[in-house]
Amino acid sequence: MPQIFSRKTNRLPALSLAGSVFGGVLAVFLVWYYFSPEFYEVGYAPEQPVPYSHRVHVGKLGLDCRYCHGGVEIADKAGIPSTQTCMNCHGQILTESPRLQAVRDSWATDQSIEWVKVHHLPDYAHFSHASHVNNGVGCETCHGRIDQMDVVRVVKPLSMGWCLECHRQPELYLRPQSEITTMGYQPPADYIERNLERIRKEGIRPPTNCSACHY
Repeated sequence: MPQIFSRKTNRLPALSLAGSVFGGVLAVFLVWYYFSPEFYEVGYAPEQPVPYSHRVHVGKLGLDCRYCHGGVEIADKAGIPSTQTCMNCHGQILTESPRLQAVRDSWATDQSIEWVKVHHLPDYAHFSHASHVNNGVGCETCHGRIDQMDVVRVVKPLSMGWCLECHRQPELYLRPQSEITTMGYQPPADYIERNLERIRKEGIRPPTNCSACHY
């Protein structure tokens, strides 16, 4: 009886297995890379109902972060400014600017401005601004050079791995309390030694166990 299939077809099972393994590895790599916060979150810069420029307010005018984000030292959430905070200045400055119409409407109607959240953490992750700020983590460390942004954008992945880099070696990231809101902070040459001494004296021990952020 003549042979229907050539001997080359014996290679098909091995080739199929190799292709499946390669395809699986490639799929895992693509999901690991393209579904990571560093890829799909960094650069996110949503349009806000009011074109507020941090470059002007923080960089040019020197407004302190805590003036608008009043909860940053005392609460888990930094908070967003109320319309009253905006009107403290804009009740007298640029009172007719069309760019601030949404602020004036909010003030007149007593309806809050619906700001769009920029930095997102999953519901199962707990983060306290107060505990970080009060232990030497500057605003710039997580939010970048906010004083150079007309439109706020995400510049750090805020992933678990990224957070753990700081928790495992806090001496590389801490700064004096007086420099918490400073943009473009340049640490002194011996900052690691200073931070290690501070960590020892103040008992700063960033947790790395799961329950610290997931509970």
